[in-house]
Amino acid sequence: MGASEGVRCRSDRKIQAAESVDSTPDTTAEEKAYLRDAVDFGKGCQKDAGALMAHVSTTDTARDMDLMRQVLGDEKLHYFGISYGTELGGVYAHLFPKNVGRVILDAVVDPGADAVGHAKNQAKGFQLALDNYLKSTGRNPAQGSREIAGLLKRIDTDPLPTSSGRKLTQTLAVTGIVLPLYSKEGWPTLTSALESAQEGDGSELLALADAYNERDGEGKYGTTTHSQRVISCLDDKQRPTVEETRKLLPEFERISPVFGTFLGWDTAGWCHDWPVAGQFDSPEVSAAGAAPVLLVGNTGDPATPYEGAQRMADELGEGVGVLLTWKGEGHGAYSSGSDCVDSTVDDYLLDGTVPKDGKVCS
Repeated sequence: MGASEGVRCRSDRKIQAAESVDSTPDTTAEEKAYLRDAVDFGKGCQKDAGALMAHVSTTDTARDMDLMRQVLGDEKLHYFGISYGTELGGVYAHLFPKNVGRVILDAVVDPGADAVGHAKNQAKGFQLALDNYLKSTGRNPAQGSREIAGLLKRIDTDPLPTSSGRKLTQTLAVTGIVLPLYSKEGWPTLTSALESAQEGDGSELLALADAYNERDGEGKYGTTTHSQRVISCLDDKQRPTVEETRKLLPEFERISPVFGTFLGWDTAGWCHDWPVAGQFDSPEVSAAGAAPVLLVGNTGDPATPYEGAQRMADELGEGVGVLLTWKGEGHGAYSSGSDCVDSTVDDYLLDGTVPKDGKVCS
């Protein structure tokens, strides 16, 4: 991932070309193009990664982490994981419970969810964050969501022009809306971008989508989403067919009128015809005998809803999972503006002070 040996599945030119692929296909031709693009992406990953592609699972990485611990001569592994890093931390605790030191997991992934379950969780989480954003602007969440869904439908038919000369497609528009929901500080930016888009200019939403996709001013893209897909498709056995996805779409649309269709179709395309088989339905994180693991759950988290922290606490086992709740907004709680959260995490990481299970920071 990142600056290490990240897998690159596509050239920058191909990534930009794929922006024209409709991620919420409405016709047979669009479905075929969507699935063809998914297959092409997987083949690109395989060509770049080769044999490594079968050895980048969460379990593989957890074992690598323990090897690092041994090489460094550490008796215990002290670890701070956020978002996907919480799944990695939970799997490590399961595999090496006696080696667990002071472990903090923030913005916790639901360990009991399969691929479809994760997509539903994200649809719920991002819709909740959008509702909270709309309330903050004095708007009715249901009406505001209908207006945004209507905007996205119009963009699906007629992509918006931008100052760069590129078109803002529906997929890029959804991506642009998602990014500022990761932090409350991004909400004013979202207001401006949506207002511009309603007036026919997609430039601001495109800039937000580019930031999410790690696209710089020269048209070069980062590889985080490539690594994420390679890892998750190696982890997850579940491979929903197009027919299964179509049956799921009404439920996704009920969960979120703005993000549901996009995330519903994602279950079919994400690992479609993937070159490597998935390993499990959901990760095993039970860790009897491990030291306390501090789980930080944010009630307004869009990407990893709060329920994931509760589920992780249960699955780690009695006396292991210690839940800290923050009644806040954004993806992750630590260093997000709560002195209560920050001091609790610092006290545990630096001094080994375990807070009372169920502590709440408001």
